[in-house]
Amino acid sequence: MLLNGKTMVVTGGNSGIGEAIVLAAARQGANVVIDYVVHPDETKDLIAQVEAAGGRAVGVQADVSKVADLHRMIHAAVDAFGQLDVLVNNAGVETRTSILDTTEEQYERVLAINLKSAFFGTQLAARQFIAQGHGGLVLNISSVHEEWPMPGNVAYCVAKGGTRMLARTAGVELGPHGIRVVNIGPGAVATPINASTLDDPEKMKALDAAIPLGRMAQPAEIADVVVFLASAQSAYLTATTVFVDGGIMMGSVGL
Repeated sequence: MLLNGKTMVVTGGNSGIGEAIVLAAARQGANVVIDYVVHPDETKDLIAQVEAAGGRAVGVQADVSKVADLHRMIHAAVDAFGQLDVLVNNAGVETRTSILDTTEEQYERVLAINLKSAFFGTQLAARQFIAQGHGGLVLNISSVHEEWPMPGNVAYCVAKGGTRMLARTAGVELGPHGIRVVNIGPGAVATPINASTLDDPEKMKALDAAIPLGRMAQPAEIADVVVFLASAQSAYLTATTVFVDGGIMMGSVGL
């Protein structure tokens, strides 16, 4: 198994892409810590699925926008499984508002959950990796919108643009410690965050037409890339973004 014995923390791990990552990592032998804020019953159900398949998982209720909660989350992983090997900064929100309409409260919430959490999560995970003495990996679930504009969703794009530079700069700083920092940039994925599109046949038709592969990704397809990046097979990859977008960014060229 690709992740046998590794301990992975997944923020926002009880739904959408996070849930798929938890299941895929557990199938590959990882011990998984599922961070969540709401829906504790769904977290319990997910832990039961992992354990039924022979894996190990625990849940931690922690608000990743608060540094104290991030501390507690990292300590919970070490307390449960003895070490930390991979942090997946997956938790995210968006407002779908323009620069003209975004409120201060909306801006602060999006930046806190999408970028501040990744920044301080990376910091705390790196300190733990250094204390352990054998390196580690931070994976940020970013977006094509870390470099591809999305008018009408500006705060989200700002947060993901910051995540782009977080991976590049922290990856360079932490490389001498054997710590890798990598972003995954999904395109359109069939998750609750895209419910308004999934429920609208006309929007889906237009979206599918814009994607060279002709369809949205499934969460499990993003999770499979996470497993690869968390494994020894990607040991020489850091300070960059791996886009998993069905070609949508390149398909837009010339339109």
